[in-house]
Amino acid sequence: MFKWDIMTKKEAKNRIEKLKKEISYHSYFYHTLDKPKISDAVWDSLKKELADLEKQFPEFITSDSPTQRVSGVPLDKFTKIEHTVRQWSFNDVFSKKDLYGFFARVKKMLEKMNITEDLEYTCELKIDGVHIVLTYENGIFVRALTRGDGKTGEDVSQNIKTIQSIPLRLRKNVSVIVEGEVWMSDKDFKDLNKKRRKENRPEFANPRNVSAGSIRQLDSEITAKRKLDCFLYDLAQIKSAHIPLTQFQELDFLKKLGFNVNKHCKLCKTAEEVIKYWDYWGKRKQKEPYWIDGIVIKLNSRKFQEMLGHTGKAPRWAIAFKFPAEQATTVVEDIVIQVGRTGALTPVAHLRPVKVAGSTVSRATLHNEDEIKKKDVRISDTVVIQKAGDIIPEIIEPIKNLRNGKEKKFSMPKVCPICGSFTFRKKGEAATYCSNKKCYAREKERLIHFVSKKGFNIDGFGKKIVEQLIDEGIIRDFFDIFKIKKEYLEPLERFAEKSADNLINEIEKSKNITLSKFLFALGIRYVGEETAMLLSQQTQNSKFKAQNLGEIINYFKNLELEDFEKIEGVGEKSAESLYNYFHNEKNLKELNKLNIAGIRIKIASEKKLDQKFYNKTFVLTGSLNNLTRQEAKDKIRILGGNISSAISKSTDYVIAGKNPGSKYAKAKKLGIKILDGEEFSDLIKQNLVI
Repeated sequence: MFKWDIMTKKEAKNRIEKLKKEISYHSYFYHTLDKPKISDAVWDSLKKELADLEKQFPEFITSDSPTQRVSGVPLDKFTKIEHTVRQWSFNDVFSKKDLYGFFARVKKMLEKMNITEDLEYTCELKIDGVHIVLTYENGIFVRALTRGDGKTGEDVSQNIKTIQSIPLRLRKNVSVIVEGEVWMSDKDFKDLNKKRRKENRPEFANPRNVSAGSIRQLDSEITAKRKLDCFLYDLAQIKSAHIPLTQFQELDFLKKLGFNVNKHCKLCKTAEEVIKYWDYWGKRKQKEPYWIDGIVIKLNSRKFQEMLGHTGKAPRWAIAFKFPAEQATTVVEDIVIQVGRTGALTPVAHLRPVKVAGSTVSRATLHNEDEIKKKDVRISDTVVIQKAGDIIPEIIEPIKNLRNGKEKKFSMPKVCPICGSFTFRKKGEAATYCSNKKCYAREKERLIHFVSKKGFNIDGFGKKIVEQLIDEGIIRDFFDIFKIKKEYLEPLERFAEKSADNLINEIEKSKNITLSKFLFALGIRYVGEETAMLLSQQTQNSKFKAQNLGEIINYFKNLELEDFEKIEGVGEKSAESLYNYFHNEKNLKELNKLNIAGIRIKIASEKKLDQKFYNKTFVLTGSLNNLTRQEAKDKIRILGGNISSAISKSTDYVIAGKNPGSKYAKAKKLGIKILDGEEFSDLIKQNLVI
């Protein structure tokens, strides 16, 4: 036993470092390999010795110490941070036919690139948990983010550090960003619910929900008690010359770094081998301690992965093959019609509430008239339902033997239930549409989408205001929004002189909009935020440089279908929808009216790729006087720069406003260039044409 009171600081520091290294070494065997080399008593003794030493010499406590896994100070809120690496979701398939279709698409795309060799696929279990993104710098844990919207996630580092299988220090001093799945074992989930029952507290629906809620606890001590675990499966970024050439090698590399990697992965050379793997795990998934809802199939070659790239939402080189979902029976109490912003009428079944896959289901879409006839679903039928992909409620079939003769057949209405106009079906489509282009429900949804935060972002122009102005006959289309006058608003309920002025000012301010937000706001079918951003980038990377909305309209109007298909990341459906939209006379007239209304597109100048912001990293700290932090970030990205939340040696610039905090001091210490708000604005003006 050491006598801490007679140890020198140097001796204490050396002892602490050795203890951390020894505990980290045994943690890998205990939590990752499940092959402990020492007893629990010895393990506890080492941790106690380290804790005692750090209490005596707190100046030697570091972020990678095992004693720092649980923070004693609860957070006030979670900070949102932009992902360094874009986060994607996998497309799902539910049948062998669809899986063969995926293999055929991959092969066809690679053949177009003159790749004809036999392909290999890495198959992995799809763990039913919560996606997490971990960042390490020089082998030390720095940050953990949730997936969020794929661009921005929440910083849950304090809670993720409580998961024992996630190393705070890697076995190699490398800087990496890795992705994985946080999960709770079925046993711990049942034990937790048993405890909650005794306490007369509501039970959790499933382990996934518990995992999601646990990593978002403001108090990390609560998270620590939940006994979460984590599998890592993706090397998203590495600052090293050594990069694995295949997905299978990547998993092995993650293991060598000290991560917990699921051992049931398999390299398959044929579609039949993949299906055999899927069949095998479909039968024995409940024998594992964690929930499994399918398998993930990834093209093994990382080179081929990069060649295929991504669509707006998912990688082209991977797919999730889901297992058949949990099913239940219930009664169809009614079938009602919803009218969307495209004018499509969607029948929705109102169900007697029933629990499926851990949550209560009371509604299920029936898609269209053909689907209802094919399944012969009737009002008052007892039906089998499931959650497609364990998420979306779906009616599989009615149990016809339980019918008593009182069931009612459903027919699509001949007139729109909202506006009374006749309905019709387009040739070759299953959907039924309202014929009234000005249908209240349809126009309302279009206009709500147009003014939303992801579109024109008109503050104060919410759903209720849209409905009110439609009811009053003030707005009917996009152009009407920009014709609103103060005198139109003041007589209305909810509007006084000041609120009318505010809305008019916000509408005027919204006229200066980025191209990606403008394209998203139009509500073009299959064009979400990602596709809109890809189209915006296409205009900047091409020889064409837009000066106004009229030029942009002409640019897209002159593109052929194959031109849209060639844009990296734009899928076939999106390309066809874009081509049809920009070759429709009615849409072009609407766009030209917006041009007349004075819509101005913010876009970078021709110099973009030559500017000094290109590939530079910025950190923002403090509050800026002349623009918001989001505006500053947008300008940096337009000029090709990157945003980081933490200062490191790779940071190129720090933009410091009022009350900059510790980041300012660290930047000065590292000799990083610091700009105040005015200096940053001057730099922007030198490089960007608004």
